[in-house]
Amino acid sequence: MIPVTLFAGFALLMIIGVPIGVCLGLAGAFAIWLADQSIMAMPTNVYAGIAKYPLIAIPMFVLVGSVFDRTGVALRLVRFATALVGAGRGALASVAVLVAMVMGGISGSGPATSAAVGQVVTRSMVEDGYPRAFIASTVGAAAATDILIPPSVAFIVYAVLVPGVSVPAIFAAGMIPGILAGLSIIVAVVILSILNDLGGKARQREVLQVWATFKEAFWGLLAPVVILGGMRIGVFTPTEAAVMAVFYGLFVGFVIYRTLTLRDVYEMLVEAGEVSAVILIVVALATVFAWSTSTLGIVQPIADWVVGLGYGSSGTLVMLTLFLIIVGMFLDGISIFLILLPVLLPIANTFQWDLTWFGVVLTMMIAIGQFTPPMAVNLMVSCRIAGVSMESTIPWVTWLVLAMTIAAAAVMAMPELALGLPRAMGLM
Repeated sequence: MIPVTLFAGFALLMIIGVPIGVCLGLAGAFAIWLADQSIMAMPTNVYAGIAKYPLIAIPMFVLVGSVFDRTGVALRLVRFATALVGAGRGALASVAVLVAMVMGGISGSGPATSAAVGQVVTRSMVEDGYPRAFIASTVGAAAATDILIPPSVAFIVYAVLVPGVSVPAIFAAGMIPGILAGLSIIVAVVILSILNDLGGKARQREVLQVWATFKEAFWGLLAPVVILGGMRIGVFTPTEAAVMAVFYGLFVGFVIYRTLTLRDVYEMLVEAGEVSAVILIVVALATVFAWSTSTLGIVQPIADWVVGLGYGSSGTLVMLTLFLIIVGMFLDGISIFLILLPVLLPIANTFQWDLTWFGVVLTMMIAIGQFTPPMAVNLMVSCRIAGVSMESTIPWVTWLVLAMTIAAAAVMAMPELALGLPRAMGLM
C-alpha cells in the first residue's frame, strides 16, 4: 500500500502543477511518515544529496553557457559553418545542427542551446525558404545532442549517483554517440530538405570566406578543446575544468570579442544562480524520494518483477529504452535519473551491463524525449522562438526522432561505440 501511495502521490502532485523537486520531497516524506520511520533523518539526506564535490561543476557549466551565449559565439559559429557548407537545399539546416553540436561542447544544456541557436538561425532560415515548423524541429532536435556531447550536466549527475562511474569516463563515452546522433539528424534534415525543396531560396547571400570566418569563430571552437583537453591531460578535474571554462569565456568576451560589460556579468551570475539553484534543489529533494524507496524496500521487488518478465537482456533493454523515451517527453534528464536510477541500476547489474555504457544509452533515450511532443523541453523553446505551435512540428520532428533512434540502436547493438574512446584514453 505504501509503495502505491508514494508513486501515486508523486504523480498527483505533478498533475496539479507542483514543481518536480517539491513533488519528490513531499511524496518521499509522506511515505516515510506512513511507514512510521524517522522523519528527522530528512534534513541529513537533503544535505547529503548535494554535498558532493562533482556537483560544483553544475553551476559553473550553466554559467559557461550564459557567457558564450552573450559573447556572440553562436553567431560566429553559424557564419563559419555556413562558409564551410555553402548554400543549397538543406545547407543552412545542417549548419544549425553543427553549431548546436559545438555549443553542446561548451554549455551542456539542451534548452540553453536551443535558445541560443534558435535566436541566431531562425531569421536567416526563414529567408532561405524553410518553414518555421521545420526550423523549430531542427533546432530542438540538434540541441538534444548537448546532453551527450561533453560537458553534460546529466552525465555529471549520473556519475555522482552511480558507484564506479567517473565523470571523465562517461564524458569520453558520450563523445562518439553524441556525434553519431548529430550526424543522424543532419542526414535526416538534408533528405527532408531535398524531398521538399527547402533551402537555397534567398536571393542575396553573403559570400563568406572560410578563413575569415574561421578566425572569427576560432575562440569559440577552441573552448571544447580547452575544457576536454585539460581534463584528458590531467591539468584539472571536471569540476576545475568548469571553472577554467568560465574564466576562458570571460577572457574571450572582454578581451577578444569585447562584447561583454560588467552589467552582463551581473546578469549572467544571477541567471546562472537561478538555474543552478533549481537543479540542485531538485537533486537535494530527490534524495528524500530515493531514500524512501530504499528504506521501504520498494526498489528490489520492482527490479525483480522487470527481470522476471523473461524478455532477456536485449528485450529488457529495448523495453526500458522505449519507456524512457516516453518519460523523457515529460521530464528532464536530471529528474529522470534521480527518480528511476534506484530501480534501473539493479536491473543493469542483474544483466551485467557496463554502467558507463548504460548511462550513455539512458541519456540518448532522454535526449530523444527532449524533442518528442507533447512536453519536449527543447522543442518548447525552439517553437517559442520560431513562433509556431508544437503541433505543427509533428510532421517534421517525427523523422528526426526516428533518425536519432536509429543512432541510439547502433550504440545499444555495438557498445564499443561508447566504450572504445574511454578505454583508449585509459579512463576505464
